[in-house]
Amino acid sequence: MKQLSIGTMPGISRRRLVQSAAALGVGMPMTALGGRLQAFAQDGRNSVIWVSPRGTLEVLDDYPYWVAQRFGYFGDIETELLPAIMEATSSSKAVADGQADMSYVSPGVFSLGVEAGIDLVSVWQMGAYDVFDIAFNKDNTEITSVADLEGKTVVLGDIGWSSIVDPMVAQAGGDPAMVQYNAAGPGWGPALAEGQADAALCWEGLRAQWFAQGLDFNYILGKDWSKFPANSFQIRRSDFEDESLAELYTNYLRGWAMGLEFGHQNPRAATQITMEVPSIGPALNDTFEDKAVAVESMWQLATVYRGDWPTREGWGWADMESWTIFLDTIREIGQLTRDISAESIISNDYVAGANDFDMEQVTADAESFELAEEFEAVAVPEGAGA
Repeated sequence: MKQLSIGTMPGISRRRLVQSAAALGVGMPMTALGGRLQAFAQDGRNSVIWVSPRGTLEVLDDYPYWVAQRFGYFGDIETELLPAIMEATSSSKAVADGQADMSYVSPGVFSLGVEAGIDLVSVWQMGAYDVFDIAFNKDNTEITSVADLEGKTVVLGDIGWSSIVDPMVAQAGGDPAMVQYNAAGPGWGPALAEGQADAALCWEGLRAQWFAQGLDFNYILGKDWSKFPANSFQIRRSDFEDESLAELYTNYLRGWAMGLEFGHQNPRAATQITMEVPSIGPALNDTFEDKAVAVESMWQLATVYRGDWPTREGWGWADMESWTIFLDTIREIGQLTRDISAESIISNDYVAGANDFDMEQVTADAESFELAEEFEAVAVPEGAGA
């Protein structure tokens, strides 16, 4: 395996991280979004440009969108998905600068934007369980808890992702100041496999994808222990406060809700639909030659997206208590330098309207979808449709 060169940033402090975030500046123009520079999206008023937190769309994470596209769940709204550059706050800045309308970042990265003065509002809680995992090599016997990352080196795709890991360590009772971070770009998983770090940040869906690529690690799963929320969709506060845009965003998020419901009812179909998208399908099929692993990747995500369903008020509903725990934690470790209430940056205003859809239609679409033979051969994940 080719040796990777890693830019090391040992012992990066939270003060330095916050200063770096502030230095980003909300007025800084994005140089590229998937190689494209976008005009101000709200000029059309019937379009929504959504920007990924990743440097690629060649993943199964966005299956609700591709399902909604396939079945016309967005209606006449013009929609577009764009990949951001692999830098923590790039998608948040894209929204703030008007190059996109909706970002999809983690609570930690969202907090960096808040600290830097990027005025966005989270309006759709995509991840109800904590999606983030810690990966480590199978011969590592020293890591049994996230708190054990004290004194260890954690490899990340971007150094800004330390804003994700630091709160995890603190929540587990460890000292984030004692964790060292390396940034390896897109090759951070192979870097861990080669022994260039003690652990790596991972997440559900990517965990199965890494396995498909021959990266076989042990994991501490966030959904098994963490009380934090996961990634959500954010829009400009000015859009949120503009009543004329409420219907647009509600209808757009209804498309996502319908795609999520379809995926819950028929995960094999949602996986197949995503892998048939011309722009990303070839790469996905190269990655997931074993379609059972592909469905496993999708289902890992679907489980996080659904969360503890009986306690939620529909797809996209944010638990303010979970967000308060997170915000209190990052305030305590200095990732936030001022008190911020969950209610001031998180909203459920669009949730009821977005969940007001024709369940019979989605059910019929899910049940009648004709699976390809290779997906028909995959076992239905436990809990699907329940």
